[in-house]
Amino acid sequence: MPSLTSRFSSFNLRDNLSSFLGSRNPIYRYVDPNKDVVWLLDNTAYQNRIGRWKAEFVAAYFVRDSGKELGEVVAWISDKLGLADDDEACATVAERVQPLMDQILPAHAVMLDLQGIQVKLGPSGRDGISTDELAIPGYRYKDGETMTSKAVEAKATPVTTTFATAKGWAVISDVDDTIKKTLTSSPIGILKTTFVEEPEPIHGMPELYRHLVQKLDNPPFWYLSASPYNLYPFLREFREAYYPPGTMILRDASWMNLAGFLANLTQGTENYKVDRMEKVHEWFPKRKFICIGDSTQSDPEAYGQIYRKYPKWIGAIFIRKVTGVEGMDEERKNKPTRFEAAFTDVPNSIWHIFEHPDELYDKVDRLVNS
Repeated sequence: MPSLTSRFSSFNLRDNLSSFLGSRNPIYRYVDPNKDVVWLLDNTAYQNRIGRWKAEFVAAYFVRDSGKELGEVVAWISDKLGLADDDEACATVAERVQPLMDQILPAHAVMLDLQGIQVKLGPSGRDGISTDELAIPGYRYKDGETMTSKAVEAKATPVTTTFATAKGWAVISDVDDTIKKTLTSSPIGILKTTFVEEPEPIHGMPELYRHLVQKLDNPPFWYLSASPYNLYPFLREFREAYYPPGTMILRDASWMNLAGFLANLTQGTENYKVDRMEKVHEWFPKRKFICIGDSTQSDPEAYGQIYRKYPKWIGAIFIRKVTGVEGMDEERKNKPTRFEAAFTDVPNSIWHIFEHPDELYDKVDRLVNS
C-alpha cells in the first residue's frame, strides 16, 4: 500500500524536536493563514462545581494541500476498486483522501475568539493535535444552547459548542453500522464505503434519534467512532445531514500508511471507547446515558465494561444486531452467549439487542416515564 510518510518527514528540526513537549512547548509558532489550515472540532460545554462553564477544545493542524503522494494514493485506491475510467469517482476519492495526505503540523497554535475574548489553542503535539480545556466567559447559558467560535487570523473551520447542564439524559452513539451503513469488514469494502460511496444512514435510525431528541428533552449527543480524526469533515457532514448535533469523538492518531489506517478502524476499539467514555463521565457524572452500538465490533463489551464501573450512570444499552456484513463471522458475533458474556452483571432490563429501530420506541418512552 502507498506510504503516507511524507506527512511526517518534512517537519523542520525545531518543530520536530519541540513537538515532543506537547502543550508545554515554549517555542511553538502560530499557524500561517496563507498555507496552513486548522480543523476546530465541535464540543460540549459542562459546568464545574461552582457553575462555571468549561469545554474541551480540540484542534487539528495541517499544511494545506501538501499531500505529495495524493495522485499515487488515489490511483492505487481507484485501481483496487476498479475506478480507473470513472473520473467523477476518482475526484471523490481525491477529496476524501486529501485529509489523510496533508502534512500534519506539530508545534503550532491558533488564536480563538471565545465570546469576544481571544484565547490560545495549542501548541499541537507530535500528532498535529492540540487539546485545551477552557473556561467559557459568562454564566447564563441554557441547556441545549449553542454558540459558534472562530479562529483569529487563520484559515480554520468554526467550532460549535453545545451547552449541557449537569443533570438530564444524554446519548453516546457508535457510528459505523449503528447509524451509518458500512456492512463490510474487508479492506476493499472499507475503502469503498469511506472514499467512494455516498454515506447512507441505517434505515430507521434518523427517525429514532429524532424521537430521542423529543422524548429526552433535547439531550446532548456524543458520536464515538474508532475512525481517525482525519475523517472528521466527512463524518461531520454525514452527521449534519441525518442526525442531531453533537460532539464527534475520533481517534487522535495519524497513520503512516493505508494498511495502518484500515487496521486501526477495527483494532483496540474496546479500550479506546471505554477510555473516551470515562472522560465524558468526568464531565457529566450526574447525567443518565443511553449507549447505542452494534454487534460488528466491541460495542457490547465496551458498554458492559462501562456499566460495571458506573452502574448508576447508564440508563440503557441498545445493540443493533447486524447481519449481511461481508467478512463478518455473524454466528459468533450475534451469538446470544456473546451478549450474555459482554453484559455479565448488567441487569437484563438495561440492555437490549434489536434488529430494527422500531423495537426501541416503547423502551425509550418507558425510560422517560420511569
